[in-house]
Amino acid sequence: MIYLLLSISASTLIFIIFKLFNKYGINTLHAIVINYLTACLFGIWSYNEPVDVNEILTSKWIYGAIILGFLFISIFNVMALTAQRNGLSVASVASKMSVIIPVIFGIYVYNEGVGFQKIIGIILALVSVYLTSVKPRGNTNTTKGLWLPLLLFIGSGIIDTSIKYVETTYLPEGGIPIFSATIFAFAFIIGACIILVRAMKHGLKLPVKNIVGGSILGVVNYYSIYYLLKALNYEGLESSTLFTVNNVAIVMLSTLLGLFLFKERISKKNWVGISLAVISIVIVTFA
Repeated sequence: MIYLLLSISASTLIFIIFKLFNKYGINTLHAIVINYLTACLFGIWSYNEPVDVNEILTSKWIYGAIILGFLFISIFNVMALTAQRNGLSVASVASKMSVIIPVIFGIYVYNEGVGFQKIIGIILALVSVYLTSVKPRGNTNTTKGLWLPLLLFIGSGIIDTSIKYVETTYLPEGGIPIFSATIFAFAFIIGACIILVRAMKHGLKLPVKNIVGGSILGVVNYYSIYYLLKALNYEGLESSTLFTVNNVAIVMLSTLLGLFLFKERISKKNWVGISLAVISIVIVTFA
């Protein structure tokens, strides 16, 4: 359970860091790419065994790491586009409601328990995520470009599901640090290529604050994945339960921190969602 709590804390801290990026004028794309490089190096540093590149490239999980690296950089950009074109509430709901994909996968593929209590908890969790995330629409037209939130929903769910599948099927004992580092390495390579292409057209400026911000984000990002994998590796907690608690807790904690740290407005629907989130966590955890 401690690994799950640490993963939730690290994942929530990522949202706070992104909020601070906007406040201090840090280029998000540059910081994200540096974040992947930092996370990769940190993963290698945390690995207790000598790093054998040939062994990594011939490992059974290498293709999973490549796919996840591509998904990491791609889905984040989809998230940014969704927020810009459809609004923050749509982006938040689409990404967090994707928890249903790994939950269904865990129940169907791994024959995890699915009783009435767990079903009720999962339904309450999905409702709570929506109510906690929804914001007044104002003049934002959320009916255009529905393919973006749909792609975000599917992509986020595939990431969580793929991490669970690779961890249980191909990852050896003690392989979490190097697996995480490899994912971030491929994400960095893809992101760096994007920056280089843009630099050829518009030039490249890389202020120190972008490097510092990206480095801090990288350490936090690494541990969000590392502790999630450690939590998944714990046999006493089913993945369907873990992903439900993880995603709902992140939404709940992020909302509360936004209220107290950044003075964001919380509506009555948001408070109802937070209450349902707590109830759903209790129900699913003790199912």
